[in-house]
Amino acid sequence: MPKIHLSVPHGLGAEEAKKRVVNLVAQTRQDFGDKISDVSEAWTGLVNNFSFRAMGFSVGGKLEAQPAQVLIDMDIPFAALPFKGRIESELLAHARQLLA
Repeated sequence: MPKIHLSVPHGLGAEEAKKRVVNLVAQTRQDFGDKISDVSEAWTGLVNNFSFRAMGFSVGGKLEAQPAQVLIDMDIPFAALPFKGRIESELLAHARQLLA
């Protein structure tokens, strides 16, 4: 399965970064609830293991809030491979805005 690995630097501290990510996930569920399903999250400290289905495809990964960066590791379906670059750039743009 193709993987996405992103590191997004920030100056917020780990707890504030986590708080912003939690709020974003809640907002995403509200905004895109008709396009995503089977959302699962499991926070252990500053690490979130997540999975969901989007447009019929399973996506899963891990997000880790660290003191100076947020790490995002995702598995995407092979069918999404042609869009990997776009997915990465969209994720980076949203994450940078969220953590600014």
